[in-house]
Amino acid sequence: MTALLEVEDLHVEFRTRDGVARVLNGVGYHVDAGETLAVLGESGSGKSVTAQAVMGILDSPPAHVTRGSVRFRGEDLLTADANRRREVRGEGIAMIFQDALSALNPVFTVGFQIEEQLRLRRGLSRADARARAVELLDLVRIPHARRRVRDYPHQFSGGMRQRAMIAMSLALDPDVLIADEPTTALDVTVQAQIMDLLAEIQRERRMGLVLITHDLGVVAEVADRIVVMYAGRIVEEADAHSLFHAPGHPYTAALMRSLPRLDAKGSALDTIKGLPPSLLSIPPGCPFHPRCPRAEDVCSVEVPPRERLGLGRTSACHFAAEVLHG
Repeated sequence: MTALLEVEDLHVEFRTRDGVARVLNGVGYHVDAGETLAVLGESGSGKSVTAQAVMGILDSPPAHVTRGSVRFRGEDLLTADANRRREVRGEGIAMIFQDALSALNPVFTVGFQIEEQLRLRRGLSRADARARAVELLDLVRIPHARRRVRDYPHQFSGGMRQRAMIAMSLALDPDVLIADEPTTALDVTVQAQIMDLLAEIQRERRMGLVLITHDLGVVAEVADRIVVMYAGRIVEEADAHSLFHAPGHPYTAALMRSLPRLDAKGSALDTIKGLPPSLLSIPPGCPFHPRCPRAEDVCSVEVPPRERLGLGRTSACHFAAEVLHG
């Protein structure tokens, strides 16, 4: 069965005055109908750039897709013309951006910004588009939706703005929804409400959901599968239960050790020594080897392939089987 969304061998580089930054280096994953795929990793690992490449919204220059494919229902969007990509964007694949205040236009009401795409893409009248906008705001549980549809973004709280962004992204009934750090800067209670809302809408619509985050707690609650990124590469892929129970890459294991534990109250948190590499000069071999406690000579010379560790599990580590089994 063809996946809703398939990203394969995706390479993206940013050509800057300081040199060429290799931001994505062979990224590949897929998302099926009704599935939640979490994309996990530190800031700068390439999570958001992958999403922007999928959506076709990378600024070029400086960004250039140099290799790979992005297939939506089997159709490669990277080879499609601009009009076709525009058709897919919003209707096939939609995106919730990280900062709703920046993503929403401050000079137009929230209702107008939802209605505009309904009028342009669905041909609805102004009255029908307004009625649908009210329905969408009500769907994402914004109180007094009929009145709030006339408000501007700055009149909404952070959590309500994020709900408005979700309403806007759902307006054209997409098959795949990409949520880029949808709970950043929100308090824990609002985070839980937003994630519950996304999960409920996904179940009702059978959408594929790509959740980009660095929050392991959120991932543990909602993800079916997880890909872990480091320095523009996918270093591990597994179902959520397997990855949390037994990581198969030293980087993933280090991330897990950095989580606070209720049974270790008062003890210092583990940290990953060093810093992520500059994408202008990624180290040879495994990009994680300068920070890896298990690194050996081969790690600084050879790029490890993504080794299969079982059904649906891969790890890009020369010693993946040893890591997996402790």
